Amino acid sequence: MTKQFTADVLICGAGAAGLTLAIDLARRGVSFRLVEKREGPFHGSRGKGIQPRTQEIFEDLGILDRIVAAGGPYPPQREYRSDGSFIESEVVEHISPTPAEPYHTPLMIPQFLTEGVMRERLLELGQRVEFDCELVALEQDQDGVTARLSGEAGEEAISVRYLVGADGGRSFVRHALDIGFPGKTLGVRAVVADVVLTGLDRTAWHRFNDGAMDRQMALCPLAGTALFQLQAPVPLEGEVDLSAEGLSTMIAERSGRDDIRIHSVLWASAYQMNARLADRYKDGRAFLIGDAAHIHPPTGGQGLNTSVQDAYNLGWKLAAVIGGASATLLNSYEAERRPVAAGMLGLSTNLLDAAKRGDIRRGREVQQLDIGYPGSPLALEKPGRTAGLFAGDRAPDAPLRGAAGQPIRLFKLLRGTHWTLLGYQVKRDAVPARAGLHIHCIGPGAELIDDSEHFRSAYTVSSGDWVLVRPDGYIGAFVGSEQTDALARFLAEQGLVDADVIRLAAAFRRA
Repeated sequence: MTKQFTADVLICGAGAAGLTLAIDLARRGVSFRLVEKREGPFHGSRGKGIQPRTQEIFEDLGILDRIVAAGGPYPPQREYRSDGSFIESEVVEHISPTPAEPYHTPLMIPQFLTEGVMRERLLELGQRVEFDCELVALEQDQDGVTARLSGEAGEEAISVRYLVGADGGRSFVRHALDIGFPGKTLGVRAVVADVVLTGLDRTAWHRFNDGAMDRQMALCPLAGTALFQLQAPVPLEGEVDLSAEGLSTMIAERSGRDDIRIHSVLWASAYQMNARLADRYKDGRAFLIGDAAHIHPPTGGQGLNTSVQDAYNLGWKLAAVIGGASATLLNSYEAERRPVAAGMLGLSTNLLDAAKRGDIRRGREVQQLDIGYPGSPLALEKPGRTAGLFAGDRAPDAPLRGAAGQPIRLFKLLRGTHWTLLGYQVKRDAVPARAGLHIHCIGPGAELIDDSEHFRSAYTVSSGDWVLVRPDGYIGAFVGSEQTDALARFLAEQGLVDADVIRLAAAFRRA
């Protein structure tokens, strides 16, 4: 008897990771349910930085302009001395964009605004979050997952092909699957709060007592709001007064000023900093993304961004397998993303140590533009390359000109749910058309012209080369003109078969 599925995928947790996955599945036509045990949206700013690589992802998902409009740039940091004087410096390194990297500056936007934009995008795609709906039990077999949900209407049991735990650091899914979460508590406890205050201007990120862990404090104006975010380490033990009066007292004691007053607290939390990484990201037909798979200190603004990129990596693979690709494709999710999280935990911990010394500097390493998947099972090079980009690297942007004369960015051609094959000075018919694959030829007399040679330079290609870009904007393959058979086999392994095969299959079904 064939099992009847309520949906293809159940996503547990509607934070940034769960919403990213939901948007990606929705635009691919994959059926899913997105449940969140909270009664409503999260109203805090736990994550407030959107790194350049995540901005590229948001452009692909159709929300970047809204995110930018809702947020703003990071202000300079103003470090106060004990006598009340101060020095100012930039929080982030300001580097001009390039044709290959159009976004170079992190964006500030509180998490609740980011997630609000994402929920709006999800609604445009015909889907919504089911709030006040909690996963309370799960079982899985080789065909799918049976989940029991508890909500306002009581309990219900549903069957899905795949389950994704995006349910945070205390993940029910991770615990139910008995997946270890090793790591360590970092010996730092901190307060973070979104507050309405007077006494400080909004042109700077105000920092007091940097390098003194018992007295450090930062008050940052949250772009897109009238709020400030308060961040301060606190003793490892004991109660912390998170009321407006209690936090005002903390500010007075640490700043030496009595003119800064908190009038209301919209959200506040006291938490222990940890660095932990799940033993595995996949268990049968269940997956972990976001904080369910990794938690870390907030230094460097890596968490929300890494979570979004987990979901962006997994979404197209789930859709491909549900659409008929080999289930082995899903093994690449953990193989690609777990090493990235391990590196991110190390970076965030090192930045925390720097923050303790009052010497934190954020450079290119936090922008996530250099993250790639070297050695991935989804990386093909025929022949092997010795310089420039490699299979598994992020695909750069490049300005091109269409044969009709209009300028076009390469990222616009990559945007969407498809694979993209780029041929540089090639014969157009050397690779047959395939459903789900967009083929573009670049060169004199082709549909696209590389007038400035930005494409050739960024991709280090020669005449006859083909570059395959995955749906998530990473390079899947570099092949030369004599290796198109290897490319065809690679595409078939990902479920992309040429038009002749599709016609033959259709004819066979009709017969």
